[in-house]
Amino acid sequence: MNAVAVVRRPGPLLADGLVEHIERIPVDLDLALAQWHGYVEALHEAGWRTVEAPPADDCPDAVFIEDTAVAVGAQAVITRPARASRRGETAGVATLLADLGMNLLPVEDDVTLEGGDVLKIGDTVYVGRSDRTDAGGVAALRGLLRPLGKKVVAVPVTTVLHLKTAVTALPDGTVIGFEPFVDSPGLFERFLPVPEPEGAAVVDLGEDRLLMSASAPRTAALLADLGYQVRTVQIGEFEKLEGCVTCMSVRLRHLR
Repeated sequence: MNAVAVVRRPGPLLADGLVEHIERIPVDLDLALAQWHGYVEALHEAGWRTVEAPPADDCPDAVFIEDTAVAVGAQAVITRPARASRRGETAGVATLLADLGMNLLPVEDDVTLEGGDVLKIGDTVYVGRSDRTDAGGVAALRGLLRPLGKKVVAVPVTTVLHLKTAVTALPDGTVIGFEPFVDSPGLFERFLPVPEPEGAAVVDLGEDRLLMSASAPRTAALLADLGYQVRTVQIGEFEKLEGCVTCMSVRLRHLR
């Protein structure tokens, strides 16, 4: 499997990261780094190669690298984060993706778009209209992906940080989500509720393998009972900052 995950290790200002939808809880930097290494090791165990992006130590949230880019085939949409404290995260990622052979598609500087709001299922790309992705960002993504044969579907997100805080997709295209966080489950062709908020986020590792948080054991059991191989990781320090397993990497499956 020629699969690459771009990651960025947590920086010294991690504990100052943005928290907007939950109560702030102190972050243990040493434990966070250990958990990040565990996350990277889980990717390696599943056959993924990881590439580290340059540090962005002035940006507390830089470890949540998925927000900086949306990979679609050999194209990478370079995003524009909503908060000024995150704007410095994208340049190093863009340079790295170009070095890896990706074609870069930047959005304009008058819109906001974050990768955590983008869920790809086949030729359909769901994009959350959230506090972090505005209407201009939705329109920009639609314009960039239409020539690639992708249909962009906008999804209201009003209770959580990003669309993928509320929902992600199983390898068969079924959307899973924690129902109290999902504004419009009817927008998805197939929707399966999960019993824990942390269980809404899974990473498809390929070959019916899933990566998810150890904070959602009931969801892990549910997905295992559906025939998936479930690998759990401890990411509790990142969950204190509204992070999840998807937002800690940019996954590339179609490198030339």
